[in-house]
Amino acid sequence: MKMDNELEILFSTAKRASENAYAPYSGFKVGAALKTKLGNIFTGCNIENSSYGASMCAERTVIFKAVSENELSYHAMAIYAQSDKISPPCGICRQVMAEFSDDMIIIYGNEKEKRITHLRELMPESFLVD
Repeated sequence: MKMDNELEILFSTAKRASENAYAPYSGFKVGAALKTKLGNIFTGCNIENSSYGASMCAERTVIFKAVSENELSYHAMAIYAQSDKISPPCGICRQVMAEFSDDMIIIYGNEKEKRITHLRELMPESFLVD
């Protein structure tokens, strides 16, 4: 899959969102931008906490923001990490994403490299209750 202009803009939006990350412990700042099937865009960033377990990833932050606004169908998510290493979403975030869409386009990367895929490729067998 190729990055079209729409996805490039979404990735740039995620990069801007990473500037708002609160990461005083790890220094690992991440931003996410989510485009809903209605065309709305939500942004989020990671938020750390000194207890670590209370921290929140950018991907879950942006999904929870969209859900709180009654947006439940997603087209694409871009994730930007201020890191030299490319970082795909963690397992917990993949499971939360799968709750809403297995066909969501996922773009993740950093300043040097981007990857584009579908969530079903990152999370082929998610846990869902019938």
